[in-house]
Amino acid sequence: MQKNILEIKELSASVEGKSILKGVNLTIRPGEVHVLMGPNGAGKSTLANVIMGDPRYRLEGGSILFEGEDISGEKPDVRARKGIFLSFQAPEEIQGVTLENFLRASRGACTGKPVKVLPFKRELQRNMEELGMDASYAKRYLNVGFSGGEKKKSEILQLAMMNPKLAILDETDSGLDVDAVKLISENIARFRNESNAMLIITHITKILQNLPADYVHVLAEGKIVRTGDASLVDTIVQEGFSAVLK
Repeated sequence: MQKNILEIKELSASVEGKSILKGVNLTIRPGEVHVLMGPNGAGKSTLANVIMGDPRYRLEGGSILFEGEDISGEKPDVRARKGIFLSFQAPEEIQGVTLENFLRASRGACTGKPVKVLPFKRELQRNMEELGMDASYAKRYLNVGFSGGEKKKSEILQLAMMNPKLAILDETDSGLDVDAVKLISENIARFRNESNAMLIITHITKILQNLPADYVHVLAEGKIVRTGDASLVDTIVQEGFSAVLK
């Protein structure tokens, strides 16, 4: 029997002295897609960053288990090497480091093995083609001068190249047009298999058209207050969060 990929128990966290998460419980098993929704300021991005080990956030209580191991005190790079990936709402621009070199260095750091250049280049080219990215972007500095849509594609490219066990996608679909959302949704669906898992934070449900959700969670005031199946998304779209928070 496979271990849970992620198990969060009574997680509480703060930032700059302000309590944000107030006892979150969440279990994600291999092969599952979980969707996290909630009003603005509910703590959705905070939860993603705390799982990843962002040092700006202070763990006040509870624990984070990854494949049965308590990683609550581990640094972000350790968590990344174990197989956790986080895409950002606003990806950073990094001067002097090309997208290709960044991806190759990241893979080497996570696997601890030398990356063979030619197979890596072929894989990179194939994944860029599937995302509709021009090959020239591989030689450009990471996200520098990229449009909002190209930055989001760059994040999904990183997901494809790193092949993590747990992918946390924090509003990857925000600011994208309909065609871009569809393309990114298709590529995220291609990543899914029975050994990995996803936690998708979203306000735009179109990203779920090609990616059926197993569980939908509503986070409000620092706690998961309701969990349901994919039909919960329809309820939220039609009636708003007030209908599910009663």
